[in-house]
Amino acid sequence: MKTAYDIIKRPIVTEQSMEGAADKRYAFEVARDAGKIEIKKAVEEVFGVKVSKVNTLNYTGKLKRQGYTQGRRPNWKKAYVTLAPDSKPIEFFEGMY
Repeated sequence: MKTAYDIIKRPIVTEQSMEGAADKRYAFEVARDAGKIEIKKAVEEVFGVKVSKVNTLNYTGKLKRQGYTQGRRPNWKKAYVTLAPDSKPIEFFEGMY
């Protein structure tokens, strides 16, 4: 059984994701095998907020070369979490935008 901290790997802090924070929409890197319901429960448990919607995107790792050798970066999954209008914002993102 995975814990909430196994599902949510890290927050994604970029200009685009910080613009969404004003509308209570936050971006996280999550476990590749996590579903939307698991992500929703994990965010609610870790941050103590109410989630209304979860959107996910799967990213393929980029191909990288160094001379003759080549490899790939790992594949990863991103989740956009939208909070309910009556929910409090996530404190971690408060001073960043």
